[in-house]
Amino acid sequence: MKVIVLGSGIIGTASAWFLNKSGHDVTVIERQPGAAQETSFANGCQISVSHAEPWANPAAPMKVLKWLGQEDAPLLYRFRPEWLQWKWGLSFLRECTPARTADNIRQIVAISEYSRQTLQAVRAETGVDYDYLTRGILHFYTDQKDFEESLPAAKLMRDLGCPRDSIDADEVVRIEPALAKIRDKIVGGDFTATDESGDVYKFTSGLAAKAKEAGVDFQFNTTVTRLLTEGAGSSARITGVEVITPDGRHQVLRADAFVLAMGSFSVQLAKPLGIDLMIYPGKGYSATYAITNPDAAPSVSLTDDGYKLVVSRLGDRLRVAGTCELNGYTRELNTTRCEAITRRTRELFPDACDYDHPIYWTGLRPLTPSNVPYIGKTKFSNLFLNTGHGTLGWTMGCGSGRAIADIVSGRLPEVDFAFTGLPRRKPGRLTTSRPAQA
Repeated sequence: MKVIVLGSGIIGTASAWFLNKSGHDVTVIERQPGAAQETSFANGCQISVSHAEPWANPAAPMKVLKWLGQEDAPLLYRFRPEWLQWKWGLSFLRECTPARTADNIRQIVAISEYSRQTLQAVRAETGVDYDYLTRGILHFYTDQKDFEESLPAAKLMRDLGCPRDSIDADEVVRIEPALAKIRDKIVGGDFTATDESGDVYKFTSGLAAKAKEAGVDFQFNTTVTRLLTEGAGSSARITGVEVITPDGRHQVLRADAFVLAMGSFSVQLAKPLGIDLMIYPGKGYSATYAITNPDAAPSVSLTDDGYKLVVSRLGDRLRVAGTCELNGYTRELNTTRCEAITRRTRELFPDACDYDHPIYWTGLRPLTPSNVPYIGKTKFSNLFLNTGHGTLGWTMGCGSGRAIADIVSGRLPEVDFAFTGLPRRKPGRLTTSRPAQA
């Protein structure tokens, strides 16, 4: 079949890669001049399976209330006169019950573990270099209550087969000596040796180059304006996608199947079709610092729970990312939030980096209330979804691409996950999460 993929972040590029390997004629449409130029450009770079917990959990509502009005809060909710934001917020609160949180964790772990294994296979096959490290992820806590509340989630991860070990403060510093300067503030942590880190931009652009060599047609600087349809009910289908070409002309591109992988912007394209995706953009921040003292910089990827920051070493750079701002589609840098990242990083590793010349960035994470993405079919027979991965696009990217290629090809993916529009392979093992009604 001829398949058009809309979007070339990690999700769209991985989809194109696996669709091509399945024998399809693949075209990728992207408004930017290259792959991974938006949300996949400068994120926290963690392949975080065992720490892939949803933002929506029993402790979240009180934390969000506490953080209201704090400009440098880890999660900043700016109320706007938007129905989608309010509807999303109510759905988020419904996902905070213990039962739904546990169900969502099971979903997230299933697709994330599958994706990590897929990434490892792609890495071995392609040889793409992306500054990856396989030294695990260390999650440390500076608040006793937060650490105690993490223990049930860590146990659930272990029950699901993820080796997430809860450890004391001394073990935290033993694993990552660069944290020794704040040893007196650390109350505990957990460590997963099987997790990884790596530069998602370098991987995605490298995979796009490999896909192009294999015959995938990437049409950059091309803006999607709408999807064209015909038929109704079970016979409804997409006939083409209208785009604006690099030279400013309107053009309709035809294909047998279409994959929507445009992150937060998937909502706007799907809504005129009667597909209401519960996705809201969460503006995430990152800062990248040049490492000036390698011995003082961390060599294990870290998560600073109290500040909701992740830290990854990328060769001679240190990437620190996190925080979330629910404030529409704006990508303007908030100076207060940028400075908060640098201030905290300097506290943790005062002698490691050049903190006077940071490179700041923001990206719009496509958040579902549950953190469970939309992957699968829609009511249109030839339109497929691969979107809504939130903060875990890099973690879930390769597995999501492989799974959607199976679905488009008429195969049932190997992973037991609640794919949209598909029956569960093993009813009762994992309960279906809410964002599966597209």
